[in-house]
Order: sequence, then C-alpha cells, then structure tokens
Amino acid sequence: MTFFFQRVLWTLPILFGVLTLVFFLIHMIPGDPVDMMLGEQALAVDRAELRAALGLDRPIAHQYVSYLGRTLSGDLGTSLHRRTPVGALIAERLPATVELMLGAILVSLLTGMPLGLLAAIHYGKWPDKVASLFAVLGVAMPNFWLGPLLILAFSIHLDWLPVNERGTLAHLVLPAITLGTAMAALLSRMTRMSMVEVLGEDYIRTARSKGLRARTVVLVHALRNALIPVITVIGLQIGVLLSGAIITESIFDWPGLGSLLLEAIKSRDYPLVQGCILVIAMGYVGVNLITDLAYGWIDPRIRRS
Repeated sequence: MTFFFQRVLWTLPILFGVLTLVFFLIHMIPGDPVDMMLGEQALAVDRAELRAALGLDRPIAHQYVSYLGRTLSGDLGTSLHRRTPVGALIAERLPATVELMLGAILVSLLTGMPLGLLAAIHYGKWPDKVASLFAVLGVAMPNFWLGPLLILAFSIHLDWLPVNERGTLAHLVLPAITLGTAMAALLSRMTRMSMVEVLGEDYIRTARSKGLRARTVVLVHALRNALIPVITVIGLQIGVLLSGAIITESIFDWPGLGSLLLEAIKSRDYPLVQGCILVIAMGYVGVNLITDLAYGWIDPRIRRS
C-alpha cells in the first residue's frame, strides 16, 4: 500500500502544474474570444458587456484563482460559445476517444507483440528481418499521411470500409489502424529487444536443458521477465495515443475529444480548451500511474525498493 500511495502523491504536483500551465498558455494565444463571438464590427459597449459577463475583464490573477477554485471543486466552467457546461461537452465526446484509443491499443497488441516475439525467437533470420522492416515503416509513417492513404485504398478504391464519423465496428477499423500502427511498430521493436536479452539468460538455458517445451520456456519463463520495458512503452504510448487522436479524429471526422479541442482552439473558447487539455493530461498521468503499479505487480523487487 505504501508503494501505491507514494505513486499517487507524486501525481498531485504534476496535475497542479498542468492546470497552471494550461491556464496561462491558453491566455497567451493570439485572438480575443469576444471578437470571435461578436465579430470585429461589434460596438464597444456590447464588447464590454460581454467581456464582463464572461469574467474576462478581471485581472489575470483573479481569473487564475477562480479557475483553480472551480476546477478543484469539479466544475470545469461553461463553454464561452456553446453556453453549455464544459463537463457535459467532454462527457459527450470522451467515449468516442476512449473507443478509438482502445481500438488502436488492440491493433498494436495483436500485431506488435506477436511480431516482436517471432523476431526474437528467429533472431537473425528472415522473420526477424520482416519484423524489423515493419517496425521501421510503422515509425516512419505519420498519422496525417497514413490515414488518407488508407482512405484512398480501402474506402475509395476498394469500397470495403466506411470513412466518415462513428457508427458500427467497421467505422472504427481505419482510424484504429491509423492511430495504432506507430505504437505497434515501437512495441514490436521493444518486445524483440527485451526477449532477445532474456532468452540469452542462464535460467532460460537451464529451463531448456530440463526438457521444457519451447512454448513454455518462451511464454512462461521468458515473456514475464521481458514485460517491464514492454509495459513502459505501452504506458507511454497510450499517452501519445490521446494526443495523436487529435489528428486522427480530424482525418476521419471522428466525434471525439480531439476534434472538440480543435474546435475550441479555433474559437478561443478558454474554458473548453482548458477542460479538454486537463482531461487529456489526467489520462496521461493516470496511465503512467497504472504503469508504475504494474511494475510492482510484475516484479516484487520494485515494490520493496
């Protein structure tokens, strides 16, 4: 339990830093939300009234204190443009982003780890070369290039899969592949490196000398000890998926948190931008916390240290 509470306490100053950084950065973005809402031709009186109604006429320090107080109480404010609570807007869009992220994770796990295991088992042979080629290509292909390429191939030319918005499982396939390919490539490389190192250990040779089946040696004895660096990559990449989803959601018109964030930035909707980034940051920090706890579960030596 001490290990758990230590990790939780470490997340608190990180979240406070994120809150502060997001607030001041969004107020540094050029543009005025009042101009975006009323237009540049609006009367000065109307502009002043709206600014006072939104609380934008107060000193920045007062706005910051008010923002911290509301956020710590669970109130993310009200959207300047939609006049709807930010929490309700995020709750409406978050399931789509989580669905996309889980699809991308599934794609990466089903492709990256088996390829990495195959490459490690056949180290230096043609399966290893094929897996290495996939890893290089996967990392080299950015989302904004891979997504349109998949749309051209599977939606336009072959007409196999739908491309726009969110609906059936078929709508998820192309966005999930687009978002999960880079993670699959990194996972493949890390699994291969970690397994090659573990398969050369003395206890693995001892297990083989006892006549254990190759599958048992690889999956039971070697894989668990090779999982810590692999889990590190998974944990870090899940956070990357949350930010990478912004581009993928734009390409596929996916109604998630990323597209909502882009809309808020364009309209200078301060509370909505702050709420979206805060949720993404909390997701990133939460995933890293779970990753740390997974270390302790896999290797008890980490808990004791």
